[in-house]
Amino acid sequence: MSTEVKVPTLGESVTEATIGEWLKKPGEAVALDEPIASLETDKVAVEVPSPVAGVMGQQLAGVGDTVNVGAVIATVEAGGAAAAPAAKAEAAAPAPAAAAPAEGGVDTVTTMSPAVRRLVLEHGVDPTKIHGTGKDGRLTKEDVLGAASAAPAAEPTPAPAAAAAPVASGASGRQEERVKMTRLRQTIAKRLKSAQDTAAMLTTFNDVDMSAVIATRDRYRESFEKKHGVRLGFMSFFTKAVALAAHDIPAVNARIEGDEIVYHNYLDVSVAVSAPNGLVVPVVRNADSMSFAEIEKAIADLGKRAKEGTLTMDDMTGGTFTISNGGVFGGLMSTPIINPPQSAVLGLHRIEDRPVVRNGEIVIRPMMYLAMSYDHRLIDGREAVTFLKTIKEAIEDPTRLLIDL
Repeated sequence: MSTEVKVPTLGESVTEATIGEWLKKPGEAVALDEPIASLETDKVAVEVPSPVAGVMGQQLAGVGDTVNVGAVIATVEAGGAAAAPAAKAEAAAPAPAAAAPAEGGVDTVTTMSPAVRRLVLEHGVDPTKIHGTGKDGRLTKEDVLGAASAAPAAEPTPAPAAAAAPVASGASGRQEERVKMTRLRQTIAKRLKSAQDTAAMLTTFNDVDMSAVIATRDRYRESFEKKHGVRLGFMSFFTKAVALAAHDIPAVNARIEGDEIVYHNYLDVSVAVSAPNGLVVPVVRNADSMSFAEIEKAIADLGKRAKEGTLTMDDMTGGTFTISNGGVFGGLMSTPIINPPQSAVLGLHRIEDRPVVRNGEIVIRPMMYLAMSYDHRLIDGREAVTFLKTIKEAIEDPTRLLIDL
């Protein structure tokens, strides 16, 4: 008796997904609720669990295929004993020498997720020589990154004879590879281009002296972490500053809907973070009513789950304003793109010591450039400049965040 495996409900307004990876092969035993496939939606990756215990049957869709919610993508056959004899028979048969994987490595035909395959290509490592720590011995991103970082030390020095060997024809490095864009990357591309085509986007800049925030963080770093179990970072200061400024300039926390402006009496901050398949923007909800510790905990949790690929659709839905911190990657200045249907985004950048004038004297201060991109259809230049100036003042004098000034 076989049981159909269907594409589960993926979230509000999400009707289709792409087969990202099959986690089980036909003939392999599966347990109840064990993931057998990974789906890529517009926003997150979703695992499909087995509805029954048994043996993996047919796979009715291939990797890269688009499937609708409710569609049958596989079958699971009743009983779990069928997989054992097959495994024993495979173990008893001697494998051809050419197909044997390297010691501690994985078979060259082992399925790799798109993210892992991309890392293998980027770092030029041999997947057959890497020990996989994932399910069923599959390679994980951490396995590849670990192998790449250890490669220089582990790579033996080539013998002189090898150096004199002729270079094979076509090995000049001028190669190309075509890799289909993931559904997430396609969606990112469409949304960003749509923002440019729809909004009257403009960017205004300012710089901020980070001395006071750095001093505050250094002074209370240990006690804050000891009490709250999370590090005191810069994002909580900027989130509180955005909440303060948005109270005075509500247009930056609004959106255009048809011929109406929708204002929000709450601040849901989308925090742009890097994930294996691209940039994602999970949401810190009601950030305006959160404490510093609550903001830091929420951001740390979202960032961790983004890297693990475990964000849910609810985590990604909504958001009334975005903060994008390109400084963690060393960016000096940028013009961030609005995250529709929001009307503004604040870009943070790296902190570096620069000469500035204070009280008629040139001094060195840790400075950061701020960039605010906004929809000029809704937000006037005066409002944008005032909003950014309020953030600057709050960061340079954090006491303002406590007394709402």
